[in-house]
Amino acid sequence: MPTIQLSATPKGNVYQATVTFPDGVSMSSDETYIGEAIAAAAMKLLDMPDRLARLDRTGD
Repeated sequence: MPTIQLSATPKGNVYQATVTFPDGVSMSSDETYIGEAIAAAAMKLLDMPDRLARLDRTGD
């Protein structure tokens, strides 16, 4: 089953959350609060339904 990794790290005065796909592609969001950074990075997944559909197919 493919794994999507979500991480958050301090970056200056903000937090950077990163979503990383199994193929190495990643997307990030910088926000003031760690919870907002994680939510913003995860919400970007909704803008990529084709990538999520491919992950579902490879998980069979």
